[in-house]
Amino acid sequence: MLTEYHCHALPGIDDGSDSVETSLAMLEMMKEQGVERVVFTPHFYCHREKSVERFLEKRQAAFELIKDKSPIKDMRLGAEVAIEHGISEAENIEKLAIEGTKLILMEFPYREYKGWMSEEIYNISAEYDLKIMIAHVHRYLPYYSKEELENILATKYVMQINNEAFASWSEKKIAKKVITSRTRFAFGSDAHNISDRKPNWDLLQKKVKSDAIDISNGIIERYAR
Repeated sequence: MLTEYHCHALPGIDDGSDSVETSLAMLEMMKEQGVERVVFTPHFYCHREKSVERFLEKRQAAFELIKDKSPIKDMRLGAEVAIEHGISEAENIEKLAIEGTKLILMEFPYREYKGWMSEEIYNISAEYDLKIMIAHVHRYLPYYSKEELENILATKYVMQINNEAFASWSEKKIAKKVITSRTRFAFGSDAHNISDRKPNWDLLQKKVKSDAIDISNGIIERYAR
Protein backbone atom coordinates (compact mmCIF):
# COMPACT_ATOMS: atom_id res chain seq x y z
CA MET A 1 0.00 0.00 0.00
CA LEU A 2 1.81 3.12 -1.24
CA THR A 3 2.01 5.38 1.82
CA GLU A 4 2.50 9.12 2.04
CA TYR A 5 4.27 9.79 5.35
CA HIS A 6 4.75 13.54 5.18
CA CYS A 7 2.40 16.11 3.71
CA HIS A 8 0.69 19.39 4.54
CA ALA A 9 -2.65 18.68 2.92
CA LEU A 10 -5.03 19.62 5.72
CA PRO A 11 -6.75 22.91 4.88
CA GLY A 12 -5.86 26.13 6.63
CA ILE A 13 -3.83 24.77 9.53
CA ASP A 14 -0.26 25.67 8.51
CA ASP A 15 1.70 26.89 5.47
CA GLY A 16 0.35 24.04 3.37
CA SER A 17 -3.08 23.77 1.77
CA ASP A 18 -5.00 27.03 1.93
CA SER A 19 -8.46 25.60 1.27
CA VAL A 20 -10.62 22.50 1.09
CA GLU A 21 -10.42 22.67 -2.70
CA THR A 22 -6.61 22.66 -2.64
CA SER A 23 -6.55 19.78 -0.16
CA LEU A 24 -8.85 17.65 -2.29
CA ALA A 25 -6.85 18.48 -5.42
CA MET A 26 -3.64 17.41 -3.64
CA LEU A 27 -5.22 14.15 -2.53
CA GLU A 28 -6.57 13.49 -6.01
CA MET A 29 -3.09 14.06 -7.44
CA MET A 30 -1.65 11.63 -4.91
CA LYS A 31 -4.26 9.03 -5.80
CA GLU A 32 -3.51 9.38 -9.52
CA GLN A 33 0.16 8.76 -8.67
CA GLY A 34 -0.73 5.56 -6.82
CA VAL A 35 -0.90 6.68 -3.19
CA GLU A 36 -3.31 4.52 -1.19
CA ARG A 37 -2.64 5.72 2.36
CA VAL A 38 -1.80 9.20 3.59
CA VAL A 39 -0.47 10.59 6.87
CA PHE A 40 -1.27 14.25 7.45
CA THR A 41 1.61 15.99 9.22
CA PRO A 42 0.83 19.68 9.85
CA HIS A 43 3.61 21.70 11.47
CA PHE A 44 3.64 21.81 15.25
CA TYR A 45 5.74 24.58 16.80
CA CYS A 46 5.47 24.45 20.57
CA HIS A 47 6.26 28.15 21.02
CA ARG A 48 3.40 29.13 18.71
CA GLU A 49 0.70 26.87 20.11
CA LYS A 50 -1.35 27.43 23.25
CA SER A 51 -1.16 23.70 23.96
CA VAL A 52 -0.96 20.31 22.29
CA GLU A 53 -4.65 19.83 23.01
CA ARG A 54 -5.57 23.06 21.22
CA PHE A 55 -3.46 21.99 18.23
CA LEU A 56 -5.25 18.63 18.14
CA GLU A 57 -8.59 20.41 18.11
CA LYS A 58 -7.52 22.56 15.15
CA ARG A 59 -6.14 19.51 13.34
CA GLN A 60 -9.36 17.57 13.84
CA ALA A 61 -11.46 20.50 12.65
CA ALA A 62 -9.39 20.73 9.46
CA PHE A 63 -9.65 16.98 8.94
CA GLU A 64 -13.44 17.05 9.34
CA LEU A 65 -13.65 19.41 6.36
CA ILE A 66 -12.19 16.83 3.96
CA LYS A 67 -12.51 13.36 5.46
CA ASP A 68 -15.77 12.43 3.73
CA LYS A 69 -14.70 13.92 0.40
CA SER A 70 -11.16 12.56 0.16
CA PRO A 71 -10.45 10.26 -2.78
CA ILE A 72 -7.99 8.41 -0.50
CA LYS A 73 -9.86 6.66 2.29
CA ASP A 74 -7.00 5.34 4.41
CA MET A 75 -5.92 8.44 6.32
CA ARG A 76 -3.92 8.95 9.52
CA LEU A 77 -3.34 12.09 11.56
CA GLY A 78 0.14 13.03 12.77
CA ALA A 79 2.31 16.14 12.97
CA GLU A 80 5.70 17.46 11.95
CA VAL A 81 7.07 18.42 15.36
CA ALA A 82 9.78 21.09 15.47
CA ILE A 83 12.65 20.27 17.81
CA GLU A 84 12.80 23.14 20.30
CA HIS A 85 14.23 23.71 23.77
CA GLY A 86 11.94 21.97 26.25
CA ILE A 87 9.79 20.19 23.67
CA SER A 88 10.23 16.90 25.54
CA GLU A 89 8.56 18.46 28.59
CA ALA A 90 5.50 19.72 26.72
CA GLU A 91 2.31 18.24 28.14
CA ASN A 92 0.68 15.59 25.92
CA ILE A 93 3.48 15.65 23.35
CA GLU A 94 3.01 11.90 22.85
CA LYS A 95 -0.39 12.61 21.31
CA LEU A 96 1.36 14.01 18.22
CA ALA A 97 2.49 10.52 17.19
CA ILE A 98 0.98 9.12 13.99
CA GLU A 99 -2.37 7.59 14.84
CA GLY A 100 -2.15 3.94 15.79
CA THR A 101 1.64 3.90 15.88
CA LYS A 102 4.67 4.68 18.03
CA LEU A 103 6.02 6.98 15.31
CA ILE A 104 6.49 10.70 15.82
CA LEU A 105 7.85 12.85 12.98
CA MET A 106 10.39 15.42 14.18
CA GLU A 107 12.15 18.22 12.33
CA PHE A 108 15.60 19.54 13.22
CA PRO A 109 16.10 23.32 13.24
CA TYR A 110 17.66 24.84 10.14
CA ARG A 111 20.65 26.27 11.95
CA GLU A 112 23.89 25.14 13.57
CA TYR A 113 23.59 21.77 15.26
CA LYS A 114 23.63 21.73 19.07
CA GLY A 115 23.72 18.80 21.45
CA TRP A 116 20.45 19.76 23.15
CA MET A 117 18.59 18.89 19.95
CA SER A 118 19.48 15.23 20.21
CA GLU A 119 18.82 15.31 23.96
CA GLU A 120 15.26 16.50 23.37
CA ILE A 121 14.69 13.73 20.84
CA TYR A 122 16.11 11.08 23.16
CA ASN A 123 13.98 12.28 26.06
CA ILE A 124 10.79 12.04 24.01
CA SER A 125 11.72 8.59 22.77
CA ALA A 126 12.59 7.26 26.22
CA GLU A 127 9.83 8.92 28.23
CA TYR A 128 6.94 8.01 25.94
CA ASP A 129 8.20 4.82 24.27
CA LEU A 130 8.00 6.50 20.88
CA LYS A 131 9.92 5.75 17.72
CA ILE A 132 11.45 8.89 16.27
CA MET A 133 11.11 9.59 12.56
CA ILE A 134 13.50 12.33 11.40
CA ALA A 135 11.85 14.54 8.80
CA HIS A 136 13.58 14.95 5.42
CA VAL A 137 17.06 14.04 6.71
CA HIS A 138 18.70 15.17 3.45
CA ARG A 139 17.65 18.79 3.93
CA TYR A 140 20.13 19.48 6.73
CA LEU A 141 23.15 19.36 4.43
CA PRO A 142 23.67 23.15 4.34
CA TYR A 143 23.49 23.47 8.12
CA TYR A 144 25.24 20.49 9.70
CA SER A 145 28.76 19.21 9.27
CA LYS A 146 29.41 15.87 7.64
CA GLU A 147 30.23 14.38 11.04
CA GLU A 148 27.07 15.74 12.63
CA LEU A 149 24.94 14.38 9.82
CA GLU A 150 26.70 11.02 10.02
CA ASN A 151 25.93 10.90 13.74
CA ILE A 152 22.25 11.49 13.03
CA LEU A 153 22.25 8.81 10.34
CA ALA A 154 23.93 6.39 12.75
CA THR A 155 20.98 6.45 15.15
CA LYS A 156 18.23 3.86 15.14
CA TYR A 157 15.61 6.44 14.23
CA VAL A 158 13.45 6.08 11.15
CA MET A 159 14.78 8.39 8.44
CA GLN A 160 12.10 10.11 6.40
CA ILE A 161 13.14 11.04 2.87
CA ASN A 162 11.30 13.50 0.65
CA ASN A 163 10.72 12.26 -2.88
CA GLU A 164 12.33 15.46 -4.13
CA ALA A 165 15.72 14.27 -2.87
CA PHE A 166 16.03 12.03 -5.92
CA ALA A 167 16.05 15.08 -8.19
CA SER A 168 19.14 16.56 -6.48
CA TRP A 169 22.64 15.11 -6.87
CA SER A 170 23.81 15.98 -3.35
CA GLU A 171 20.59 15.05 -1.56
CA LYS A 172 20.26 11.87 -3.60
CA LYS A 173 23.61 10.68 -2.23
CA ILE A 174 22.29 10.81 1.31
CA ALA A 175 18.96 9.28 0.33
CA LYS A 176 20.65 6.37 -1.43
CA LYS A 177 22.97 5.84 1.52
CA VAL A 178 19.96 5.58 3.80
CA ILE A 179 18.06 3.09 1.68
CA THR A 180 21.08 0.89 1.02
CA SER A 181 22.38 0.74 4.59
CA ARG A 182 19.20 0.75 6.69
CA THR A 183 15.89 -1.02 7.03
CA ARG A 184 14.11 1.89 8.69
CA PHE A 185 13.13 4.65 6.30
CA ALA A 186 9.96 6.22 4.95
CA PHE A 187 9.14 8.30 1.90
CA GLY A 188 6.97 11.38 1.68
CA SER A 189 6.23 14.18 -0.74
CA ASP A 190 6.15 16.99 1.86
CA ALA A 191 3.56 18.47 -0.49
CA HIS A 192 2.13 21.87 0.42
CA ASN A 193 0.05 22.71 -2.63
CA ILE A 194 -0.55 21.75 -6.28
CA SER A 195 1.96 24.12 -7.88
CA ASP A 196 5.53 24.60 -6.69
CA ARG A 197 5.32 22.00 -3.89
CA LYS A 198 2.90 19.48 -5.30
CA PRO A 199 2.79 15.72 -4.71
CA ASN A 200 5.61 14.00 -6.61
CA TRP A 201 5.17 10.27 -6.18
CA ASP A 202 5.69 9.78 -9.90
CA LEU A 203 9.29 10.97 -9.40
CA LEU A 204 9.96 8.52 -6.57
CA GLN A 205 8.59 5.56 -8.49
CA LYS A 206 10.83 6.37 -11.44
CA LYS A 207 13.97 6.68 -9.33
CA VAL A 208 13.60 4.09 -6.55
CA LYS A 209 13.28 0.31 -6.73
CA SER A 210 10.02 -1.23 -5.63
CA ASP A 211 11.60 -3.25 -2.81
CA ALA A 212 12.77 -0.02 -1.12
CA ILE A 213 9.30 1.49 -1.51
CA ASP A 214 7.86 -1.68 0.03
CA ILE A 215 10.05 -1.19 3.11
CA SER A 216 8.73 2.35 3.46
CA ASN A 217 5.13 1.23 3.04
CA GLY A 218 5.48 -1.26 5.87
CA ILE A 219 6.80 1.17 8.48
CA ILE A 220 3.34 1.92 9.85
CA GLU A 221 2.65 -1.75 10.52
CA ARG A 222 6.14 -2.28 11.87
CA TYR A 223 5.64 0.36 14.57
CA ALA A 224 1.93 -0.09 15.19
CA ARG A 225 0.62 0.11 18.73
